[in-house]
Amino acid sequence: MWRINITCSGEAWKHHGAAFKAMAEKYQGECISSKKKPDGTRIMEYKVEDVSDAESFQEDCQNFSGFLADFESL
Repeated sequence: MWRINITCSGEAWKHHGAAFKAMAEKYQGECISSKKKPDGTRIMEYKVEDVSDAESFQEDCQNFSGFLADFESL
């Protein structure tokens, strides 16, 4: 199992949130945490089974301006 950690600003979420959600749906993952901070920053965690999916998910996230992503083993 792998956890993908995603962080984005409130402004980035306004511009790319819908596209991010559509991208995330194509992976066989599960959103295990989603938080919105008072400043609008969003912190999300997704869980996927396959390391190649984790790598691809991370790369796809970084195609959205203002999104940062990394992944780690669970």
